[in-house]
Amino acid sequence: MKTLFSIVLALIVITARSQVTIQWGQTQMISKTTLTLQVVVNPPMRRGTPIHDSIFTALQALGCDYVRFVPWLPYPRLGVAELKENVWDFSVIDPITLDFLEATKGHSVILNFSTIPAWMYKTAQPVAYPDDPYAVFWDYTQGNVPRDTTYGEIARYYARLYSWYTKGGFTDETGARHGSGHHYAVPYWEVLNEVDFEHGNTAQSYTRLYDAVTGAIKKISPGTKFVAMALADPNRPEWFEYFLDRKHHKDGVPLDMISYHFYATGNAHQVGDVLQYTFWERADGFLNTVKFIESIRKRLSPATKTTIDELGSILDNDNTVPDRDPIPDDYWNLSGALYAYTYLGLAHQGIDVVGESQLVGYPTQYPSVSMINWKTGRPNARYWVLKLLKDNFGPGDTFVNSAGAPDAITLQAVATAKGRRLLLINKRDKLVRLVLPKEFDGGWLHVVDTSTGDEKPAEIPITGAAIELKPFAVAVAGAHFLDTSRKAIAGIPAAFRKKREK
Repeated sequence: MKTLFSIVLALIVITARSQVTIQWGQTQMISKTTLTLQVVVNPPMRRGTPIHDSIFTALQALGCDYVRFVPWLPYPRLGVAELKENVWDFSVIDPITLDFLEATKGHSVILNFSTIPAWMYKTAQPVAYPDDPYAVFWDYTQGNVPRDTTYGEIARYYARLYSWYTKGGFTDETGARHGSGHHYAVPYWEVLNEVDFEHGNTAQSYTRLYDAVTGAIKKISPGTKFVAMALADPNRPEWFEYFLDRKHHKDGVPLDMISYHFYATGNAHQVGDVLQYTFWERADGFLNTVKFIESIRKRLSPATKTTIDELGSILDNDNTVPDRDPIPDDYWNLSGALYAYTYLGLAHQGIDVVGESQLVGYPTQYPSVSMINWKTGRPNARYWVLKLLKDNFGPGDTFVNSAGAPDAITLQAVATAKGRRLLLINKRDKLVRLVLPKEFDGGWLHVVDTSTGDEKPAEIPITGAAIELKPFAVAVAGAHFLDTSRKAIAGIPAAFRKKREK
């Protein structure tokens, strides 16, 4: 039973209101940040699953640029095209990859086939892996020394993989031709993933590998750009100091873009009480790390861009206990609010690309990182937060001074090509009331909160009275709004139907 004190406190929270003020003539910065996401290959994405069509329809509806696509180590058959030397097999790799490329047509993508064939490394025994392409196997990336220490063998593998999707096929080491018929545009190639955690890499060894791979792909596609490092732990200044120093690279090697990752962590039992504080503290710590990395980048290679291409949150024991310890519903809103908050901090630092992780997770594959409900295929609150932000904000926006929000609220006023916008993020597990400037009267508040669940953002008219922000709400206010649901999340794109019919 609630005490009288708690009831009075709740009434204070509900009735108290703050007046937001905006100085549209006081520019803070011009944003150059693009909002996007990463797509990690997981078994629910294969054709014929109950949620396949929903996944790719949702991806297409986002319309993002710089979408990162990562077939990686837990599923060797889904990410390694040459599991045995001179034996190439794209039969289970192509369907998911082609559906991804079709869903993102017209937008830039970053491909990252992050797992090197195990036989290219020296190991005590050949690395065995499951025959089932959809069985999880975490021990594929064995060995610390490549059998070709010049990295030429690995580089040729990736050049052929690139050619498969962009040049209609390739010729293998034996001189045999392998035709694919694929001629997709792949403007960016990321050289491996979380290299600080795999194959005993150092900044020195990875730099040599990067030079070899980019050189091989450049020979067949001079216009391709590259993303480097994808560090799991960005608190490694020695990596940035070494890699971004051009004297450590061969002549002509491009340093187009670097990448690194951030996940806030916590326990499912802490969502309403602890994580509402922990997540923001960890996000602020990460933003301080970014500031330090930026000082290195600007000093050594100022023309190099940055993508934070994995940004999100992970609950403890994520891959082992989701059914016994269900993820609370409000976690998805808290995680979405974390992405919105971190996006703002990164935009203020001039980061070029901010990618939410990840489109599809499910039990045994980081379910708490998913943007799709793996049981129903419907986009969850994390997805809708990204769509709300992407539909309203982007490069060229003018961030201006704003004030008047309580500590629970982070806000940012933005002048965009679509009109004036106000981004509001409720970081706390409580209801907050705000009074917006009069210019928003007659406009709309689009909001993702604990009441919207797996539905699109709610549309609430602004009538001059105080607006209410529910726990962990992410909202955008505007006088004239582009409906974020205009690109319907319904139906099956014709491209997917045609692929299945073949």
